[in-house]
Amino acid sequence: MSTTTARMLALAIVAGTLGARGSLAANPYPTPVIADYVFGCMAANGQTQEVLQRCSCSIDVIASILPYERYEQAETILRLRQVPGGERMAIFRDTAWAREAVADLKQAQVEGEVRCF
Repeated sequence: MSTTTARMLALAIVAGTLGARGSLAANPYPTPVIADYVFGCMAANGQTQEVLQRCSCSIDVIASILPYERYEQAETILRLRQVPGGERMAIFRDTAWAREAVADLKQAQVEGEVRCF
């Protein structure tokens, strides 16, 4: 990502987290989490201003559906599923609570895609 694109993204994220009166907007997710999502979304979908807007919209939709604690659980499970560990990591693949957490996140992501893309 170019320096200009990174600056544009950082400014857009800061602007997007501020409401019309300069107060924090309704998105309860921490700014670094929002930025991480938007960076990943843009990496997957393109580095344009339009994609920036769509990705920002998508994380806002996710946040409106999924409490941050549940989002954090699902993201953690997804990351731990990538760690080799055989039986020790089975809890993150084979348990109902792990599958439900990931399913909740995926459903919120689909809703974000439907509304924003």
